[in-house]
Amino acid sequence: MQILSGFILAMIVAYLAYRAYSLDKSGAFAATVVGTVIFGVGGWQWAILLLTFFITSSGLSRAFRKRKEGLSEKFSKGHERDAGQVFGNGGLATFFAALHAFYPESILPWIGFAASLAAVNADTWATELGVLNPTPPRLITDLRKRVEKGTSGGISLWGTAASLLGSALIALPAVYLSPTGTLTAIHWLLITFAGLAGSFFDSLIGATVQAMYYCPTDKKETEKHPLHTCGTETMHIRGWKWLDNDWVNFACGAFGVVVAFLGIIMI
Repeated sequence: MQILSGFILAMIVAYLAYRAYSLDKSGAFAATVVGTVIFGVGGWQWAILLLTFFITSSGLSRAFRKRKEGLSEKFSKGHERDAGQVFGNGGLATFFAALHAFYPESILPWIGFAASLAAVNADTWATELGVLNPTPPRLITDLRKRVEKGTSGGISLWGTAASLLGSALIALPAVYLSPTGTLTAIHWLLITFAGLAGSFFDSLIGATVQAMYYCPTDKKETEKHPLHTCGTETMHIRGWKWLDNDWVNFACGAFGVVVAFLGIIMI
């Protein structure tokens, strides 16, 4: 019955998100799959963490839209998330929710679940609010270099603060809603730090090995391929061609999990 209830709840959330233009059709299908596992196998605590990420990140994607006009040409996708984005952000969380079914007494699946969501939420908040920084960001691999807003690998004070808040927002209910009830303030700090670390790792990949392209018409670097916003075919200029933003998001969550698990070992 819990799996069935999870499936129904996941379909409702996916449908509402689709009607609100937060998901496209493929994204709605992927969200139904992710939600069914997390809601149905994990339960209400896991559902609350996932919904906290999805609702806040979708809301921020729509907020300050006028202030962010003109930056869409930098990003490979818009605010309507597709299946790749859903699985990139929620794939690891889904894995840990499924793992909980086999190890219900262990706290590790919950820690991994929370850390992965904290990382992708931190990254989303940094992306959505970082562009509001009054000055251009700096490149994470060379802090002396200023780059255009929206550039992969760019970091700013606003973006870092937003990243920290986004991570802490997931960490707080993760501690209070822990299925085993054994998490403390130390774990809150750990999950928050893990999320922030994942966000920085995302920026590092974006500045180094993420696939980047160039529009010869607008003379701008972009993630978009094969066509830029203006309709011109973009040319690959650096990075691994297979490493698009969806895989970078997955790596962001994975790094957050690694940091969290290392912290658990240390404490």
